[in-house]
Amino acid sequence: MKTNPFAARLDAFRRRLRARKLTCAVVRDEANVRALTGVACDNAYLLVRAQGDPVFYTDFRYIPMVHRTAPWIEVRDCAVFSGTKPLSTCRAAGLESSIPHAQWERLAKVFPRAEITDVVADLSALRAVKTPAECDRLRAAEKLNDEIWSAAKARFRPGMTEQDMARVIRRLMIERGDGEAFETIVCIGKNAAECHHVPDKTVWNGRAPILVDMGVKLDGYCSDMTRNIVPARPSKLYAQVYALVLEANRRAIAAARPGLTTGELDAVARDYLTANHFGAAFGHALGHGVGLEIHEAPTARKGDKTVLEPGMSVTIEPGVYLEGNLGVRIEDLVLITKDGCEVLSKSAK
Repeated sequence: MKTNPFAARLDAFRRRLRARKLTCAVVRDEANVRALTGVACDNAYLLVRAQGDPVFYTDFRYIPMVHRTAPWIEVRDCAVFSGTKPLSTCRAAGLESSIPHAQWERLAKVFPRAEITDVVADLSALRAVKTPAECDRLRAAEKLNDEIWSAAKARFRPGMTEQDMARVIRRLMIERGDGEAFETIVCIGKNAAECHHVPDKTVWNGRAPILVDMGVKLDGYCSDMTRNIVPARPSKLYAQVYALVLEANRRAIAAARPGLTTGELDAVARDYLTANHFGAAFGHALGHGVGLEIHEAPTARKGDKTVLEPGMSVTIEPGVYLEGNLGVRIEDLVLITKDGCEVLSKSAK
């Protein structure tokens, strides 16, 4: 039987189950299942025992794919989970609170004698630290994101709308990757003051600044980056804000390292913008983890106590938003290394 490349993460999850005195856990969330097995399946019941090997339950449609993708794991038909017959007599089992309530109730009936415990935090913490193979996939996705940004902005022309520009980016992501990791954000001029502006029919006159927040998905893994097209003759205020946000971004990247808490990382950028009188205009967290999903642990926000570790990914995205006037955000995805961080997004800022 072939070696399980996710053995270390599965072993860590088993240790967590034992520490919480849980006999087993059933993992349903598609991203969590993939993070533990490498299998992308939208109808999986992954039974992880505190002692012993896991069992992958799915239906007839996916069994051959699981055999091919994860030949190391035992596969069984998931019909047992739709019946009324108890699967186990264990006294303590873990489920994910992130699954729909109806699923939680149905799965709880499979363990009629068990005290049910939420294991979302355990899985989130394990997924926060990427395997070497996952780091490589993040590098590849971000490299492709850089290439798509270069190709897309070369196609922007005066007279195009935000929606036109978003379509250009989306089309390139479909052609070269696996589509969007999230809905592309394109903001022309004062629309950038809305952090998550939905692209509309605002027309670019060739002189207004443009903010683009984009991420392509590749081989199941996401990328994330924000860049700005700065006008040749920006207003004095825009130039000032852009320079401050860029410096906040650079300072946070320079500070990112193992042992630093995510709250301390957030403070590097936030304190700099506050000292320069724009702290109140930076209303969101500094960043978030990226992996199989676009928003994962850890979250770099004010006061957070999560300690950065090698293998963690996190975005560095300070921003200043002046309602009705302008907005600037500069975002890079970094991987925490043993002595600092590796910046994955290479596009010019």
